[in-house]
Amino acid sequence: MAKKTIILIHGFRGTHHGLQLIAKHLTNFHVIVPDLPGYAGGEALETYDLASYVSWLHRFIKAQKLSKPPILLGHSFGSIVSASYAAQYPKTIESLILVNPIGAPALEGPRGLLSQLAVFYYWVGTKLPAKMAHQWLASPAIVMVMSQTMAKTKDKKLRSFIHKEHLQHFSQFHDAKSVAEGFQTSISNNVRDFAPKITTNTLLIVGDKDDITPLSKQQELQALFPKAELKVITGVGHLTHYETPDQVAGLIQDFITPR
Repeated sequence: MAKKTIILIHGFRGTHHGLQLIAKHLTNFHVIVPDLPGYAGGEALETYDLASYVSWLHRFIKAQKLSKPPILLGHSFGSIVSASYAAQYPKTIESLILVNPIGAPALEGPRGLLSQLAVFYYWVGTKLPAKMAHQWLASPAIVMVMSQTMAKTKDKKLRSFIHKEHLQHFSQFHDAKSVAEGFQTSISNNVRDFAPKITTNTLLIVGDKDDITPLSKQQELQALFPKAELKVITGVGHLTHYETPDQVAGLIQDFITPR
């Protein structure tokens, strides 16, 4: 029997590298992990609004020429792109999996103040000359603040690995335009905007310490879907793909091929 295909869509400022640990555990599937437009090897778009990301994803899935619809997985910002896609093209995917979905408006959550400061940070980046803009937006100090904030593990070796990954891959955006417009798209949309319209069987995987979308908001999000399961991983926040990739992969496999 041919393996099912699962397409993994990474989060804001990430690349395909961030989801590799999950992909490694999904040995029973044909796994495809592209770079989002505007990052690393991803396409360049005229604009980086949600409609453009969804249009890209539709082209990308069609280009795979798959014999059967794939499973679509989105992490963080990738959950917004994937949810919007699922609402528009339900017949092109078998099921939907959202890992650490953005389930509430970014400016209203526990990190709302940081989000507002980030709006200013990315705005400044668009006003600087290209070289200075990249230095400003790719600042290792800023990357480390984000990494330190999101990592919840107390394992020093794992924290060091997470920070190294972020420092290496978190600034592979094409230019100030792609990252600034992408950020604006990330804070202007969230999964609850699309959940009621998604008829596809859906799995939500969340961390109980996620302070980007708290657990209570994830529970509210689940209720908005016509058909969705919610699985909670304890002791982890927004970085389940780094801190608990084996548990995430196990929940994915149980959802797609229940025992």
